[in-house]
Amino acid sequence: MVLPTGSLILMPKKFLEELERRGLTLEDALLDALSKALNLDPEIIAESRLELAEKYLSEGKGLVDRYPVQASEKLYKAAEECVKALAIHLKIEDVLKSVEKRGRWTSTDLERAVKEISKRAGKQFLISWGEASYLHVWGFHEAKLDSESVKVRVEYIESMVEETKRLLRAH
Repeated sequence: MVLPTGSLILMPKKFLEELERRGLTLEDALLDALSKALNLDPEIIAESRLELAEKYLSEGKGLVDRYPVQASEKLYKAAEECVKALAIHLKIEDVLKSVEKRGRWTSTDLERAVKEISKRAGKQFLISWGEASYLHVWGFHEAKLDSESVKVRVEYIESMVEETKRLLRAH
């Protein structure tokens, strides 16, 4: 049985608590586990991460007027998925090995990946990542940004998604 895109999956509370304790999202854990279990081609994984980025971008844009805190987190997640997709696609091995060994992505892994991606994608990717990080810290964790402050950063996240699409389709 194939579930439609965006289907709900029921998970035991203990699983969800453990994911949260480890700083993981359900989407991330499922994508990683299924990728390994199915021995998926890295390009399929990269494309799947891009699909998540597009989903988070759309959700974030839909929340920005009424719920800037939630919008900030969705927009950051879109940027994060772009970084992960491109790290896989561009085969940034030192980062990927670190993630594989630890079993999860850290802020350090993401930052190292962004530096490498920016060498290939250009400085704008690095600048956009800075705006995404700002949304994550000041918009989500600190809840200090209003809707207008989040809105002015949407274009940076959009540019990351577009650049990710371009790079994935180029090879």
